[in-house]
Amino acid sequence: MSIGALAERFGLATHVLRHWEAMGLLSPARHATGRRHYRSADLTRVAVILRAKEAGLSLDTIRALVDTADAVNRRNIVRKEAEALRSRIAAAQASLELIECALGCDQEDFTQCAHFQQVVDRVGTETAVRIHV
Repeated sequence: MSIGALAERFGLATHVLRHWEAMGLLSPARHATGRRHYRSADLTRVAVILRAKEAGLSLDTIRALVDTADAVNRRNIVRKEAEALRSRIAAAQASLELIECALGCDQEDFTQCAHFQQVVDRVGTETAVRIHV
């Protein structure tokens, strides 16, 4: 598969694939003319990179994951990233709770609502605890 075909399949610009190659995330085969040729393993790798990026992993972290042959090291990287993702999810859930509280308030100015203030105080306390732990 050509770089254009692979990029189109995933809705990416070709420069993204070239960047990932420069970072060591992809290593497509080359034709005698020097043109890139992507195989099924490369398609899988692109899907993994995209999913990992959606989870918030940096390209450097993704490279470390795919480059290491050490299962213990890979598991430690994944464990660290899972904890970071849990933290981001908790923060997003707290934000959603605050927004839903504002939407459900009958007062003209929801910031003056006692229930809204309680949620703000609780979310602020939970965030401070997460940051300092």
